[in-house]
Amino acid sequence: MDGVREADGRLAWLDSGTRRYEEALAVAEQGPEYPDDIGLATWSVVELIEAAVRSGQTEKARAAIARLSVERLGSETDWAEGIMARCRAMVCDGEAADLLYRRSIELLGRTRARVELGRARLLYGEWLRRAGRRVDARSELRVACEMFEAMGLEGLAERALRELMATAETVTKRDIDSFDKLTPQEDLISRLAGSGYTNPEIGQKLFLSERTVEWHLRKVFVKLGIRSRRQLRNVLPAPQALPA
Repeated sequence: MDGVREADGRLAWLDSGTRRYEEALAVAEQGPEYPDDIGLATWSVVELIEAAVRSGQTEKARAAIARLSVERLGSETDWAEGIMARCRAMVCDGEAADLLYRRSIELLGRTRARVELGRARLLYGEWLRRAGRRVDARSELRVACEMFEAMGLEGLAERALRELMATAETVTKRDIDSFDKLTPQEDLISRLAGSGYTNPEIGQKLFLSERTVEWHLRKVFVKLGIRSRRQLRNVLPAPQALPA
């Protein structure tokens, strides 16, 4: 039974990472059914808050926050206060939300909870984008994406990358220097894609899976500020020799 509960908690976290919020909410709501497992019950409430907000059930999220506020997550550490600030920010607007997100990042930045810090940056970046602050959003989302990628958290990294792509603006060839440089592999994949090769063909040439090729192309689009492979020819440097 303990293994099942732990798996349920991981599933709720995964579903939030991959934006399957209604599924995450359904699983997270089961946590409080296990009062003897304080860790599971408490953390399920944290997951429930994000899933509820993203599912449009703000009142359910507010009720869960009120419960956490009483319990204080069992302590008043930087970790606990940082999580609380992040949760409260999700049900606030305007300056109040901005201050809470920044407070959450500050507090979690003092801890070793890198995943939760990354999630705070991701949520803040998403909020900034929706508030029309695209430049600020890019900074937070880029850091979040890099953190999740370094930790091997593909679902959350993909979510951050998708948000980054939503902030991108079309650029011309002369604007490339203002963007991060491509890695050697990204450069090669982008040149192949710009030359008309499909993802399966690129994967076959470079011994990569089609999914890996797609992942690298998404990062290339963000770095170059474009939205599709059709725009690659307009922004990439002069063609170089490609692998046979």
